[in-house]
Amino acid sequence: MSFAVRPPIPVARASAVAPRLCTDRPARAPIGANRDRTSTMARAEASASAGTGADVVFALDFDGVVCDSEPESSISGWKHGVDLWPEVFGPADAEKGRVLDELRLVRPVVETGFENTLLARALLEKIHTVDDIIADWGGLMPGLMERWGCDRGEMVAGYGKIRDDWMAADMDGWLAPNLVYPGVAEACIAAEDSANCDVFIVTTKQARFAQAIMRRKGNLRIPDERVFSQTVSGLPKTDVLADLQANARDDAVRLVFVEDKLSTLEKVCKVGAALERWELYLVDWGYNTEAERARAAANPRITVVGMDQFVGTLRGAAEGK
Repeated sequence: MSFAVRPPIPVARASAVAPRLCTDRPARAPIGANRDRTSTMARAEASASAGTGADVVFALDFDGVVCDSEPESSISGWKHGVDLWPEVFGPADAEKGRVLDELRLVRPVVETGFENTLLARALLEKIHTVDDIIADWGGLMPGLMERWGCDRGEMVAGYGKIRDDWMAADMDGWLAPNLVYPGVAEACIAAEDSANCDVFIVTTKQARFAQAIMRRKGNLRIPDERVFSQTVSGLPKTDVLADLQANARDDAVRLVFVEDKLSTLEKVCKVGAALERWELYLVDWGYNTEAERARAAANPRITVVGMDQFVGTLRGAAEGK
């Protein structure tokens, strides 16, 4: 099985012009949203009571670690924009290619899928430059949400529905731009099939989308109770890690957390002694910048890893090494 890999994300410049204002309209609830919320909360509760007998516990982020979902998430952001603001996106189809290219450049700032929709409009209307977004998306996003009358819950639901509708109409078409990184699925399968390891997915992606990609693109089957969606459950990743640590077989179990978001790893560091057993790894192929990788390398708690090292760690653990 072979997978295409997109090049590392560079940082480019774009010009800014005066913004346009437009009204928002409510998003509709996605198919299966309630089921996803209920099942995720149940899994979170189960993790607090069900221990693991493995020697090594891997907690893996999904987007940027297992899967390069940027092409699909950017397209879904554009589609969601068309659905929410047809008067803005409808006449702008000629700008779609430029916006999708710039969405890839700003992908390192995205925490939750619906942010692609906000970014698509901001870039379409040239409200903010790529550099400004990279530098301060956390500060810019609340103003855009308020300006366009967006509700977070409705945005999550609406973005999810765009994906649900796309999957229902053309599953192969939806899967095609979700790219599993080379060798990662096979290494995860080896770890998951080994009695030495337990593999958990801890992601901001809604669980049903992560499972569809893993199963259809990577032949990787992680039990539902080991896939945690922060977007749906509302549980921070630090809480999930605390639960997994509390339910490890004993203090000798190796705990490994792998992320592409430096900010997430830094939150774990800030928790302090309660999560100090976790080995923290930042992958160098995910959605992060050169500056973030340099900052991670200067943090004694965090190790920056390449894909070969990551794959080797999974396979070595599977073999009991």
